[in-house]
Amino acid sequence: MNKPLVGAFLAALLLGAGVAPAVAAEPAGSASEVSVEAAPQTKYTAPAAKAVTFAGTVALSNCSGSVVRSPDSAPTDPALVLSNGHCMESGFPGPGEVVVDQPSSRTFTLLNASGSGVGTLRASKIAYGTMTDTDLSLYELTSTYQQIEDSYGIQALELETAHPTAGTAITVASGYWKRTYSCDIDGFVHQLKEGRWTWKDSVRYTPECRTIGGTSGSPVIDDATGKVVAVNNTGNESGQECTDNNPCEVDENGEVTVREGINYAQQTYNMVPCIGAGSTIDLTREGCALPRP
Repeated sequence: MNKPLVGAFLAALLLGAGVAPAVAAEPAGSASEVSVEAAPQTKYTAPAAKAVTFAGTVALSNCSGSVVRSPDSAPTDPALVLSNGHCMESGFPGPGEVVVDQPSSRTFTLLNASGSGVGTLRASKIAYGTMTDTDLSLYELTSTYQQIEDSYGIQALELETAHPTAGTAITVASGYWKRTYSCDIDGFVHQLKEGRWTWKDSVRYTPECRTIGGTSGSPVIDDATGKVVAVNNTGNESGQECTDNNPCEVDENGEVTVREGINYAQQTYNMVPCIGAGSTIDLTREGCALPRP
């Protein structure tokens, strides 16, 4: 996995040595928390597609993430933050484990287009989290989409509803490092195995996206549409086969392929049907295929 991080000094040392860092400190927000107040119901209008920036991304204490919305989200719905399951403060969920509606007061530093921290957002709960079949977490915030936009002028990133295609130009935007990685979707992996975990239909990047520790949870953004198509989560660091930090690809016939230096993400279109009114995660909704507890 693109390891979660926990101590700034060692991270700087490792970066200086050209090694993917294993630890780093929590970035500090520069503005106060968003207050929870009633906001008028207005129609949400998505912005026109623009060059990918950091607007809407967030920095976690150990990972990256983004404020995201489904196409049907209302401005008064509680906002959601997308990251990885392995970035949750409760630790890595085991194979087959699914976390739902777990109280959380975790904070996130919201970034503007240039990558500057403009405020602190707070979770009310982990709405969903797992490392089974996929590697994602969704935090429900104490703030609505409208409150965030009114306070900071920043809109949530919209989730794509369709399966991405190979050859699509993408940008991985890391709020933790305030750094972007640009490449294409090289293809899709039937099963991606790493240690105890197995992920399905994973996105494989072309070699240009050389993501590092701390980029875990970064949104993978379609350059043409500006929509989120996946969440960055891992890469093969040293050419080992199916070990921690060295995922391997397994095809439909069980053949194993190792691609040293190649990085991966988990698709997000399949979670959109699970997001109901009020940002509720309902695993029984039609079309929702996320693993259940």
